[in-house]
Amino acid sequence: MASKEPKTKPIEVAVDDFLAAVEPAARREDARALAAVMARASGEAPRMWGPSIVGFGQRTYTTADGKTHPMLAAGFSPRKAALVLYVSAEAKTDPLAAKLGKFTHGKSCIYVKRLSDIDEDVLEQMVRRAMPR
Repeated sequence: MASKEPKTKPIEVAVDDFLAAVEPAARREDARALAAVMARASGEAPRMWGPSIVGFGQRTYTTADGKTHPMLAAGFSPRKAALVLYVSAEAKTDPLAAKLGKFTHGKSCIYVKRLSDIDEDVLEQMVRRAMPR
């Protein structure tokens, strides 16, 4: 059986254009500020990964069938209900996430209502840690 093409992959869409279309305005401003924080912490320029994820850096992951695929090292998606942060492999047990502030989490993503709910210094540490060495 052939493996599926990953949905999360780099696309040629301008990050600034994507961020300009984020609604409502408060989420758009948080997304722009978050992009600046992640760019500073990662040392990488932002790039779109699929239609709604802003990513920084790149790493490789291996699927169960042994195939390797590129994946963003850190990133976020400004969704309607929350900012979704991709900075921790296991948010539930991550010691840095415990210091981050007010959020909920999935297995490997962190949901933040407002950027002001979290500690940007801790977020920067998480982004730096996520970058490949």
